[in-house]
Amino acid sequence: MIRRTFLLLTLVLSAGCSTIGGWFSSDNSIPPAELKTVAQPVGVQQLWETKVGAGAKDQFIRLAPALADGRIYAASADGVVMALDALSGQRLWETNAQLPITGGVGLSDTGLVLVGGGEGQVVAFRQENGQEAWRAQVSSEVLAAPRAGSGIVVVRSGDGKFTGLDARTGERRWVYVHAIPTLSLRGSAPPLVVQGLVVAGLDTGKLLVLSIDKGLPLTEKTVAAPRGRTEIERMIDIDSEPKVVGDTLYLAAYRGSVAAIDMRGGNLIWTRDVSSYAGLDVDAGQVYVSDDTDAVVALERRSGGTLWKQPELTGRRLSAPAATEDYVVVGDFEGYLHWLSKDSGRIVGRVRAAGTPIIAPPIVAGNVVFAYGQGGTLGAFRVGG
Repeated sequence: MIRRTFLLLTLVLSAGCSTIGGWFSSDNSIPPAELKTVAQPVGVQQLWETKVGAGAKDQFIRLAPALADGRIYAASADGVVMALDALSGQRLWETNAQLPITGGVGLSDTGLVLVGGGEGQVVAFRQENGQEAWRAQVSSEVLAAPRAGSGIVVVRSGDGKFTGLDARTGERRWVYVHAIPTLSLRGSAPPLVVQGLVVAGLDTGKLLVLSIDKGLPLTEKTVAAPRGRTEIERMIDIDSEPKVVGDTLYLAAYRGSVAAIDMRGGNLIWTRDVSSYAGLDVDAGQVYVSDDTDAVVALERRSGGTLWKQPELTGRRLSAPAATEDYVVVGDFEGYLHWLSKDSGRIVGRVRAAGTPIIAPPIVAGNVVFAYGQGGTLGAFRVGG
């Protein structure tokens, strides 16, 4: 495995632990690949484009939009929160959280839009009209989108705590604390709320499962063990959101592996030595991963066997893949979206979606792809007419 280095190698003391922040890049022997002309491209149509505040500004935060019931919700670091019609891009409402947003966007099954701030603030707005429903406070900065289910909003904060808030009032219901390592990547994966459970990958290479009602730990399983002699070499982190298909959980670790776990018994089904910071997506038959060299890899979902590998985007600092009905889509550091064939991994389409990096995973509805650039450009794209 080719080890990653950092374009900005900065150690920041935060909440008692050191975090490494900055834009990821391949090591000096692998510069960003030059884009080749796409042979026999499929036509990519832009449906609409809009601007969401200042985007993430110059911060390394994944502010990802969220999609539900024909609406897309987005937020910016300067506090803007908005709702748009997903088909037309028409702005339905816009508000300001009155704080710098560092984590979002999350949605609840009770009709809330959820964002978090750099000083531990959590704000809930009503999906219908953007009116503020409540504000709450957790222990430190929120770098991941809040998640919700069963009447509980789950917030992951930078000091290693998970906090359960009442979705109606924002009142604190429970707090769970896990140990954090001395050195980790800046950022946290949003927790996954599924089947009455809170599932999260930790920056120790472990998988944590909590009960959503009381925040009680049900299991903590090592899925990626540290390797190497120095502290940086031994750094391992699950910094992307897990995915669930049926009763199987899929997750990817930086300097670790991609793993499939049976959620019924917690047993490991398979693991593959593929390191990823950006993350993965899953469809009915395959697992798609942007690895730490920025190759896109497709694995067979049930066995983990490698089906194909696309290396033409090496070093381009890819987002996690997103699987559409017919293609796999990734964003890159220059704001391009790339469409790949699900069968072979061949690049079949490309469009410049933004003038800034796309690090948040694209969002998919059928064959429509929504992409959010770090500068605040949000657009919708579709293959064909």
